Order: sequence, then structure tokens, then C-alpha cells
Amino acid sequence: MSTAERRTLTVRVANWSGAHPWRAIIGWFLFVTLCLVAGSMAGTRNATTEDYRVGEAGRAEAFAAEGDLQRRPVEQILVRARSGALDPAAARAAADDLTARMKDLPEVLRVDPPVRSADGQVLRVDVTMAGPELEARGHVAPLLERTAAVQRSHPGLVVEETGSASISKGLDRQRGEDFTLSEAIALPVTLVTLLAVFGSVLMAGVPLLLALSSIAASMGVAMVASHLFPDAGVGSSVILLIGLAVGVDYTLFYLKREREERARAQGRLDSEAVVRLAAATSGRAIMVSGLAVVVSSATLYLAADVIFSSLATATIAAVLVAMASSVTVLPALLVKIGQRSERRAGRQGGQARTRRWARAGRPGSGRAWSVLLRPASRHPVITLCVALLLMGALALPALGMRLRVLNRDSHSRQIQEVSAWDRLTGAFPDMRTRHQVVVRSDPARAGQVALALRDLGRRAGGDPLFAANFRPVVQTSADGRISVLELRVPYRLSSPEAAESLTRIRRDLVPATAGRVPGAEVAVTGDVARDADYLANQDEKLPLVVGFLLLLTFVMTVVVFRSVVLGLLGVALNLLSVAAAFGLLVVFFQHGLATTLFGFDASATGGIGSRVPLFLLVILFGLSMDYQVFVVSRIREAALRGVPARQAVVEGLTATAGVVTSAAFVMVTVFTAFVFLHLAELKQIGFALATAVLLDAFVIRVLILPSAMTLLGRASWWPSREMRRAASSPPGLEVSRARDAAASPTWGDGTARRGPLPPAAGEPTLTPLHGGTGPDLLETPSKRFDIDVRRRRGEAGTGRRQDNSGEEDHA
Repeated sequence: MSTAERRTLTVRVANWSGAHPWRAIIGWFLFVTLCLVAGSMAGTRNATTEDYRVGEAGRAEAFAAEGDLQRRPVEQILVRARSGALDPAAARAAADDLTARMKDLPEVLRVDPPVRSADGQVLRVDVTMAGPELEARGHVAPLLERTAAVQRSHPGLVVEETGSASISKGLDRQRGEDFTLSEAIALPVTLVTLLAVFGSVLMAGVPLLLALSSIAASMGVAMVASHLFPDAGVGSSVILLIGLAVGVDYTLFYLKREREERARAQGRLDSEAVVRLAAATSGRAIMVSGLAVVVSSATLYLAADVIFSSLATATIAAVLVAMASSVTVLPALLVKIGQRSERRAGRQGGQARTRRWARAGRPGSGRAWSVLLRPASRHPVITLCVALLLMGALALPALGMRLRVLNRDSHSRQIQEVSAWDRLTGAFPDMRTRHQVVVRSDPARAGQVALALRDLGRRAGGDPLFAANFRPVVQTSADGRISVLELRVPYRLSSPEAAESLTRIRRDLVPATAGRVPGAEVAVTGDVARDADYLANQDEKLPLVVGFLLLLTFVMTVVVFRSVVLGLLGVALNLLSVAAAFGLLVVFFQHGLATTLFGFDASATGGIGSRVPLFLLVILFGLSMDYQVFVVSRIREAALRGVPARQAVVEGLTATAGVVTSAAFVMVTVFTAFVFLHLAELKQIGFALATAVLLDAFVIRVLILPSAMTLLGRASWWPSREMRRAASSPPGLEVSRARDAAASPTWGDGTARRGPLPPAAGEPTLTPLHGGTGPDLLETPSKRFDIDVRRRRGEAGTGRRQDNSGEEDHA
């Protein structure tokens, strides 16, 4: 196989980028600008009410929409006294002022007469908005302004607004403040970590620069993609969460390998050749791991849910752009930085140059990691058993996980509109939960349907689960085909009583009344029904998503490493780390340990967000593939050189331990910042991701993986023929072909290298074939590979002469 044939995509891209660094750098920032401009021009297509329709609740909403009887967005304005008893005359004057102001707004459909609470201390004015329910938050600002104006005109009273639209607006405001806080936490800590890793402000700034520019480009890409997969309002959160983590990590892996290759070359290769070496190894690993995250995330589309589709789109956009930045513009930046270092080193002289290169690639924590890996290497059976017992114990609480849709009951009470909602439902308990029974029938049976629905309302009125003082009214469409009955429940949305009331309607009341009307189609919707049907739909799709996720992870691992054993092992280890993270998530957020230790309001949720486990499963499988690819690739490199299985495991893990630890610390920092946000789902996701990354980096990769691969030995690579050949060859005769191709002197502009390339870590130094005592004549891995082949055939080799100055004399 020729050198040209062995070039990989990442090496070809790095070759061009390194040869034309300014073009690559300018091109990247033009790409970022283009993404932002395209996204701004396209705008974001937000999910509509139709996109959220699921199950029976979705059918009921579709029926109601046919008759123009769908739920309208309603804002409630409360008028109460600042202290003491409410003055009825003053409250009435404020209500009249509010009504007059609201009626003038084009966003308002109607304003209902004021309603006084049972204790007479609160006056409520209902304002029904025009347009669909989900779009109301984009039009609620004028209503909030009018409410504030009424408050200023009546300073002796408290005038406040709440409702679904204003609560969503408050959530958006709080989310923006939270993101500012998370950035303020994550960015400085990430910068300090990178400074500790590289010891250089310039090198530490490169990962952050690329990560932030990648996030900006991803935002634009996600806006354009939203016209295919509507955004459910979670896209920007996920891009920030995932984009910063993987963007820094991918760059970090590439940078560390480039510094390692530069130190190994000791000045005998120029910056372009060193970058190509990094591209052939870490560049390829970045491509593989990035594609693994993309493929894993794509399985969320199988859930047929707008929120999961939005999560998948945002994740894929963030990962693809971060991966692109690492394999395109990063080589150009490294070449420019390397050339700058070479000029500085040239002025400092040969000895200083050697010391600089040695420091650049010195694994400062190699000795410490050798000690940490010693139990897995020397006592693999005991280490494996202890680690598996630990992870099993951590995973055990996950068996008691309770899922629930996080709603108004779990929102932060620091949002003014949410606090107003609590005061509204306290004064008017029948506003807490509402059900809608929707019937579609032949217009000729409209009267019969109306009678059946009134009967249903009377039966509900005598049931303690429903509001006794609420008189349900039957609404019928103009064509007589659709009829709607609303029932109210004086219990919180997430309470067991509210859930039981839905069961009572669907199981008992509907079959006994409207269900008996011939030809009638009956469906029940409402906040409780939406949540219940959403969970049921998710449970139905879960086996499909998880099955494809496991299958794709297995197939990708087998394709990358050509090993069925590693494919099975990778799936098992990923499941183990995810299960342990789920167990800790349950302990901290479902059982309230987070409230005890950190003061988080975990008790408000009473369970785990319904979307959290599936999203975490998919993302964690992808992120675990990152470490799997980087670690096992280095083990494979050592095994290809004929290093014994036990030693190859230790060598590969020791070589990657420092960078994996740094990458894990960066990820944990980013994810932990989300734990301090107010939104319950993001808090849980951040905690579980940070926990899983820690367990994966320090338990899976340090104890379980090396123990398992040490026990498996050569069987780890079954049925790879390439690995079997390496295992049967004398040590040192197999050389990494990727490294061979990347450093070939026939590439690029033909610039001569500065001398022989030292062997890779753990690779035996080969003596010159002429038997002399001069310098090593094997200048590049390509030359070394060819001479190895000739040696095995009994052929003579040729080399290059080198004068005392170190400059090459090409024969």
C-alpha cells in the first residue's frame, strides 16, 4: 500500500490546513459568521401546539381545534390589599381600570367580569388572549405592561399577573440569568484547568476560543435546522451544555497529542509534520467519537416527540461543529503556534530547544497513574470484582426511580409569576387543575351529547375529587359536531388526587355517560392528561430507542476496532456507568439528599424529570465513546507494536490518563455549573452528567476496563486479523500505519525533515542495518516500516548519511 493510499481524511485536511494556515483560520471564522447570518435570516421555528399532541390528550385537542373550541391562553390578574382587609371599592376601581386598558390591546380576545375569592380578600380578572396557547408567551408583554401601569395607578393595592404565558415569560427570563451564571462559573474554571495542563495562556486560550466560536456557529445551524425539526425551547440550553464540554475536550485531546509528538520528534520534524501525526491519531479518534455522539443522539428521533427531536438536533449541531473545528482550523492554529515556538527555540540554542521539547510532551502524572493502574494490572480479578460491586451498589437505587413531567409545581418559586400562581390557586382552589372532555359526533346527535356531558358534570360534582362549587358548562361548535365540557379539580397538578381524578373520568364517568352515545368519539385532555399520556408515549418508545442505541454503539465499536469482544465490553461498561449515575440521581433528587447537602429545592420535584433518563442515556453513551475511543486506540497502538497484552493496557492507559483526566475535569466543571440553575430538569441533567463522567474516567477507565482487558488478553481483539498478526510477530516489527503515513517525507511541500524521528513511546529503538554505531538511520515511520519488512525478508536496507551538524545529506 502506497503512502498516498494510506492517507486518512483527517490527515489530508490537516495537511491542507497546515500548509495554508491563514486561509484555514480566516475560513473558519467566515464559516462561523455565515452560520450566524444564515440562522438570523432563517429565524427559529418554534414548536406549535400541534407538535406536542400525544395520545388521547392529543386527539382531544385535535377534536376541539376542529370546532374552534381549543383551550385559549388565559392570564389571571389578581388584586389584593398590601396589608389588612381588601377595600372592595378600591379593588373594584382597579379592576375597572384594568379592564379598560386590556380591552384596547389587539392581543386580547376578551376580558371577563371580576370574580371575588371565597374569603373576599382577592379579586380576579380573567383576560383571554387571541391566538394559539403556545404562542401566547411571545405576545404577553403588552399585557404585563398594562398590569404594571395599573399597579402604578393604584399604589395602595397589589396588582399582579399570572398564567401560562406570563409564567413561560418568567421562565425564559430566569433561564437567561441562569446561563449567565453558568458561564461565569464554567469559563474561568475551564481556563484555569487548561492553564494547569498546558502552562501557557496561548495554548489554554485555543480550546476556549474554538469552543465558544463553535457554540456560536451551532446556534446558527440549529436555527436553520429548526425548520425541519421545530425547537421546543431547549435548543440553546443543550448547545451551551454540550458544545462547551465537547468543544474543549476535542481540542484538548488534539493539543495533547500534538505536544506529545513534538516532544518525541525533538525538533527533527517541522510543525506541519507534527500536526499531521496528531491528525492521524487523535484527529481520527475525534472523528470517530464525534460521530458516535451524533449517531447516539440521532436515536432520539425514534421517540417521535418534539422535545426529544429538539434535544437531538441541538446536540448533533453542537458536536458536528465542534468536531469540524478540531480537524480543520485547529491544525492551522497549531502550525502557526509551532512555527512561533520554533523561531523562539532557534534563538535560544540547541540545549534549550531540547529541554523545551522534552517539557512539552512530558507526562507529569505518568508515575502517579502507573500506581493507580497497578491493582488492575497485578490483581485484575480482585480489582474487577470490587469495582463491579461498587458500581452495582451505586446503581441499585435506580430501580426505584419515579418519573414525572416537571411542570408549574416544580418551577422555582423565585419567579414572580409562579409565586402569583400560588396565591391565585390558594384563593381559588378550583383553578389548580382542569380537565376537558371532548366529544366528536354526528351533528344530529349534538343534543344527546350535550345531555350526556351534563350528566357527566353532575356525577363529577358529587365526587370529592372534583370542585363542588364549580358549575360545568357544555360548549358546542357552530356545526354541532364538537362538544366540550370542562371539569375542575381543587388539588395540585402533580398530586395523587389529580392523577386519580383523570383515571375516574376515563375509566368510570365517560363510559357511563358520553361513551354511550352511538358513534361518538370521546377523548379527555387537560394538564394532567397531557402529562400522563406523554409518559405513556415515552414508555412505549423507550424499548425502540434503547435497542437502536445499544445496537449502533456495538456496531460502531466493532467497526472502529474490528473487535466483537470490545463492542460487547463497550456496551456493558456504558450501561454500568449510566446505571450508577441514575442511582445517584435518585438518591440526591428523588430522596432529597441534594436538599440536605446543598440546599437545593429537590423536594419540589418529588421525582425525576420524565425526559431526563432517556436524554442522559443517549448523551452518556456518546460521551463514554469519547473515552473508549481515545483510551482503546492507544492500547491498540501498543498492541500493534507487538507489546504484550498486559503491558499494552498499562501503556495505553498511562499515555492517555493525563489528558482524559483533564478532559473529564473540564466536562465535570461545565456540567456542575448547570446544577446551580433553577430549572429542575437542567439541574438533574447537569448533576447526572457530571457524576457519570467522573465515574467513567476514574472507575470504568482506571479499574474495570484495564482489569477486563488484562484478563481477556489477546481475546480482547477477536476476531481482528491485524491484531492477531501483531500478537504473533516479534516485538517492535509492527508500526502504526497512521503514524507512518502522516510523517512521510513525500507529503506536503517536500520540505526536508531535520533528522531521524525517535521511536514512539514503548517502541524498541531499531539499530542501523549496516551495523554501525552512528545515529539511527530510520528517519521516519514510513522508512522504518519499509526496512522492517525488508529485514523480515532478509533483505539489506539503505539509509541516509548525516553530517555532524545534524543536517541531512540526501544520497
